[in-house]
Amino acid sequence: MPAFPPTFADQVVAQPAQAQFEAFLDEHRDALNGCLDGLTEEQARRSLVVSQTTLLGLVKHATFVEKVWFDEAVTGRSRAQIGIPATSDQSFVLDDDDTIATVQQAHRAACEASRRATASLGLDDILSGHRRGPCPLRWVYLHVLRELAQHCGHADILREQLVND
Repeated sequence: MPAFPPTFADQVVAQPAQAQFEAFLDEHRDALNGCLDGLTEEQARRSLVVSQTTLLGLVKHATFVEKVWFDEAVTGRSRAQIGIPATSDQSFVLDDDDTIATVQQAHRAACEASRRATASLGLDDILSGHRRGPCPLRWVYLHVLRELAQHCGHADILREQLVND
């Protein structure tokens, strides 16, 4: 019988909504970061679809997402000041020095920075720094969770293609 994910644990179910959101975010962050585990550098970079999507690119993009929603939106700093691409599409582009280790570490660091940035905020607090306009933290959590869930699904399919290749 398959094990239930950590978010099924009684200690998560009994928590307030914000702690539940954060548990689900962390579960998906870890799953996406872990999609690179056990792969070769070539496999992580291999393009299996017509878009720029690769497993390494997905995790690199997830780092961008963390910085957009938990740095730009919280602090109001520009993407140039943060050191991230201007557009989402550019965030999938791999540099020659991107490796599994460097991309995973950058993603873990961005996730930790996101946790710190929101630690003192409540779900109804308004984040006003994003270019789309003010958004409550609750909406940002839901949006990021949706994006991470989609990318985890993409990663599952790409990994399946790689290991059955």
